[in-house]
Amino acid sequence: MRKAAAIPLSLLGLGAAGIAYASVVERNWFRLRRFDVPVLAPGQRPIRILQISDLHLTPGRTRLINWVRSLASLKPDLVVNTGDTLGHPDAIGPYMRAVEPLLDRPGLFVYGSNDLYAPRPKNPARYLWRTSKGDTPRQTIPNLPWVELGAAMTEAGWLDMNNATARLKIADLDVHVGGIHDSHIDRDRYDEIAGTAPADADLRLGVMHSPEPRNMTRFAQDGYQLLLAGHTHGGQLCIPFYGALVTNCGIDRARVKGLSRHESSWLHVSAGLGTSPYAPARFSCPPEATLLTLVARRPAR
Repeated sequence: MRKAAAIPLSLLGLGAAGIAYASVVERNWFRLRRFDVPVLAPGQRPIRILQISDLHLTPGRTRLINWVRSLASLKPDLVVNTGDTLGHPDAIGPYMRAVEPLLDRPGLFVYGSNDLYAPRPKNPARYLWRTSKGDTPRQTIPNLPWVELGAAMTEAGWLDMNNATARLKIADLDVHVGGIHDSHIDRDRYDEIAGTAPADADLRLGVMHSPEPRNMTRFAQDGYQLLLAGHTHGGQLCIPFYGALVTNCGIDRARVKGLSRHESSWLHVSAGLGTSPYAPARFSCPPEATLLTLVARRPAR
């Protein structure tokens, strides 16, 4: 009887330890990832882009707020927020405190679905056979202060890139940016920014929340050299030596986070910094921000 009870009790103990690690330790184990991206013309000086994404911020997440504040020491040339910033109606103040040391830098942002619609309890197992696309439109009226969030960032000087284009100077570079709203809630309008990106720009940057291949392909075909996205959480709950089980969008598991290629473009997908308040755990996928150093391409031989 004792032996028979020992095995299930041991498994129960391991499961409890795993949940505690995922929700207390790894969820707060913030990391900075670094990549060099060879997109600039030979002879151009490197620039650094700091990408933050998927904070899903709720009041009281002091560790996360302070860690984001510390990123100002990197002195990036550009900050890009790829959405899902909010996790609570009262999170704008805490978020602006988190990014306050970065607001003297040029910045861009797009929205994710959770900037408009508050998270709701869900069975996490459902992600194994379907994405969450189609869930939020059941809430027909946005119930998070996304307009106020955008106003706070634009008043601080950051550019709203939701279905918009812009031209700006970043360090020594002339940069053209195209951005779209979140495809996960069918607010992306690529047709509004469609067309060949200006060939005379030193850098052509595409920004989105969810890395849907149909949009990524259009960006690539329009000549955008670097695409930035978030949304996937890197899989959030991953299996060591195997990786993500799901991506929650159309992108394949191999590109659920990190730097990769999409046709002629470079693609970076951030695993993000937060989680839904109703699924506050990460396993084998620590929360992250990314510093992308854009460097010169090797001359063709």
